Amino acid sequence: MTDLITEAIETFRVLYEQARRTDIQEPTAMTLATAGKNGRPSSRTVLLKGFDSRGFVFYTNLDSRKAHQLTENPWASLTFYWPVLERQVQVEGPIELVDDKEADAYWATRPRESQIGAWASHQSQPLAKRDDLLLEAKRVAEIYEGREVPRPQRWSGFRLIPNRIEFWKGMPARLHERIAYLRDDSGAWSKTLLNP
Repeated sequence: MTDLITEAIETFRVLYEQARRTDIQEPTAMTLATAGKNGRPSSRTVLLKGFDSRGFVFYTNLDSRKAHQLTENPWASLTFYWPVLERQVQVEGPIELVDDKEADAYWATRPRESQIGAWASHQSQPLAKRDDLLLEAKRVAEIYEGREVPRPQRWSGFRLIPNRIEFWKGMPARLHERIAYLRDDSGAWSKTLLNP
């Protein structure tokens, strides 16, 4: 890891901790943009569940629309926007699945109700009526009553490995500050100041 990517991750860490100390309801919220093999973009809000020098991690059902798109086209973009800080961070790069050990460790920290919900939901699939989902959640809860809920094989995490990280800071007269960290094909990082 180069000094510049260390600097970028540390800059993100400082902003993230600032956001966590504000009244932002969900500072981990980020917009995840993906595209399938047809190239058509899709975006949704997901929650950041970890980050370090290897990348930014979120979890999902592997049968979901986003997971299918990430399998077809393993590149994505994340955007964090913290309006109270007048800060935005964009991260772009390739995607990889986290390993089972990492997914299991995170799964163990989830509330039991969320674990049951992950079993009950066939994310992104048609649902005849909401009562069907609630009945399935009840059925799953009964199956695992009195014991740990295992992680479904269809549920895991993705890591976005950054090759571009941009920090945006709101400034007067819309003369915003933009700094981009870029990784080239050789793996070397550069830092560039951008026009707003």
